[in-house]
Amino acid sequence: RTIGRALSLSINVGAALSKNSRGVSAATVARDATGKFMGASSVAMRGIIEPKTMEVLALREGLALAKGLSLNRVRMASDCANAVRCMTGGSTMGAYGQIIQELREDVKAFPLMESVHERREANHDAHVLARSTLASSFGRHVWFFDPPDGVCNSYLVT
Repeated sequence: RTIGRALSLSINVGAALSKNSRGVSAATVARDATGKFMGASSVAMRGIIEPKTMEVLALREGLALAKGLSLNRVRMASDCANAVRCMTGGSTMGAYGQIIQELREDVKAFPLMESVHERREANHDAHVLARSTLASSFGRHVWFFDPPDGVCNSYLVT
């Protein structure tokens, strides 16, 4: 994984929907330029059945984490190409159009925010966290010092 030289933090986002219940989760993991864990969050909900809407909500969770960490130079990565296209100026139509409009306004608070599409393998920790919090109590869960179970504390950035 590489992080642009001008950016100080990478945030990976992911979403999960339960096949057995109506539980859903959006998760995000933040790392500094060296790959060190900086923070993570997830939000567990119920009732959303549209995967693309959950991926957009994962972007929202990533922005919330970036704000919580008081960051201003961020690279946010998702494996959902449609969500990234919407964030970077594409269509805002669909069930999640209002959320995209909100996110576009929130991004203006950051001096530098880059949204990129990455393969699912690159977002491994975010997906592990999203899956593991499907059965959690509803609401937001945040980790600032120690990563949650299943999320590595650091990895080598190439």
